[in-house]
Amino acid sequence: MNKAEVCEQIKKIGIIPAIRVSSAEDAHFAADAVTQGGIPIVEITMTVPQAVELISHLVRDHDKLIVGAGTVLDTETARKCVDAGAHFLTAPGFDVSIVEFAAKANVAVFPGAFTPTEIVAAWKAGSDFVKVFPCALGGPQYIKSLKTALPQIPLIAAGGVTQQTAGNFILAGATAIGVGSDLIPSRAIEHREATRIRELAHRFAGFVGDARRLLEPPKEEPKKTKTDFWKFHRHANPGKP
Repeated sequence: MNKAEVCEQIKKIGIIPAIRVSSAEDAHFAADAVTQGGIPIVEITMTVPQAVELISHLVRDHDKLIVGAGTVLDTETARKCVDAGAHFLTAPGFDVSIVEFAAKANVAVFPGAFTPTEIVAAWKAGSDFVKVFPCALGGPQYIKSLKTALPQIPLIAAGGVTQQTAGNFILAGATAIGVGSDLIPSRAIEHREATRIRELAHRFAGFVGDARRLLEPPKEEPKKTKTDFWKFHRHANPGKP
């Protein structure tokens, strides 16, 4: 899957599940459950033990799954992730060297930023999206304000997205949302509740879909013509000219 296809899928699906757990086994379980729930994207954070090896494993065994690397804080780690097959790189903050590395490697990248100055700098450096992190501090209204001033920059809202706010971030203008524990609860991981994670995946997909439908422009009624009028007249008054 090339960079353009990855970016298109992120825009289409609109949800990036962030997997931040205490073991590679837990992460693998979470990735499988989210995928079975209809979200073929996972972000494996570098805080997960053996994260790079897990990325390699997931990429090798799931050809239609978009596997990204999260919390990538330096170019050495970025290189290891790309070598393992990561489809995108992301982090809580903005490091221009990582963005430049990703551009040269032709891998999608969306660093974290919060202020308008940081967001513009990340975009100008070559980011494919900019992750507004932590979005909970400003809420959907902050995303809306950013999109009003910077409509050309595709924003991903991450860091505090919940079931209650997911749709509102999309309505505010976010291209996608990054979701962590509200989609992959620690209890569901601990007790291997795959059904619970699948249900949550369906629910978040529904929030995004419903919000996007509300943003669609209303369909215009086709204009009536004289021919339409006479067809209706004959149908309503059979036998009359």
